[in-house]
Amino acid sequence: MYATQPGTGSTSLAEEKAAVLDIHSVQVRYGENLVLDSLTLNVHRGEIYALLGANGAGKTTTLNVLLGFVKPSAGSVRINGVDPVSHPDQARQNVAYIPENVSLYGHLSARENIAYFLDLAEQSEDDQLITCALDTAGLDRAMHDRRVGRFSKGMRQKVAIALALAREVPVLLLDEPASGLDPRATAELNSLLSRLREQHVAVLMVTHDLLSAADIADRVGFLDAGRLVEEVAADGSERFDVRALHRRFAGQTA
Repeated sequence: MYATQPGTGSTSLAEEKAAVLDIHSVQVRYGENLVLDSLTLNVHRGEIYALLGANGAGKTTTLNVLLGFVKPSAGSVRINGVDPVSHPDQARQNVAYIPENVSLYGHLSARENIAYFLDLAEQSEDDQLITCALDTAGLDRAMHDRRVGRFSKGMRQKVAIALALAREVPVLLLDEPASGLDPRATAELNSLLSRLREQHVAVLMVTHDLLSAADIADRVGFLDAGRLVEEVAADGSERFDVRALHRRFAGQTA
């Protein structure tokens, strides 16, 4: 129910195959420094894409381009068909972004945080919808009306993802989602991302965590000096050759 746009009904096969997140031949320069070099990357409905790279590879700049904070010097970017540079407000209506350190209002409950942010997005604060979103995100019912000030990082992520679900956006951007999580919380995060895949949400996660990416991603891309140098798709019951991925990533980050 969460990934479809209001009034559109279920997602069609053609929509699933279309790239909801589309970066084509994008270049970004900071002065003389070429940060993104002809970057082409796309993510489809119901797909989880993990973008890996060393510090300085261009991961954060990629997110900033998608959020409309950085204007490319060449190439094109589309979020559900909308240019985030020329139409930032419209593009952001299609995106939920969860940073590495989730910012919520500590004196408000999980439910109140979501209601507040929905109000800012000019969306109805339907209490049943909020409860459903928090349940889907895996937050215990007993915590729905507790102040988030003492929530763990994993619990805060659940609230943030519940907000994304309640907003019914087709694209979710995650910045280092497994950073600081213990193995149990990481497994819970991956289980939640699997549910988002089933609801046809397109997920782009930028991360250093190769093992977490291999556990959940449908495709893994390696970003090096602003270029997408390799993509590997999950295949078979083993999904990825983790040793081969590690050798690739270790060689890149050495």
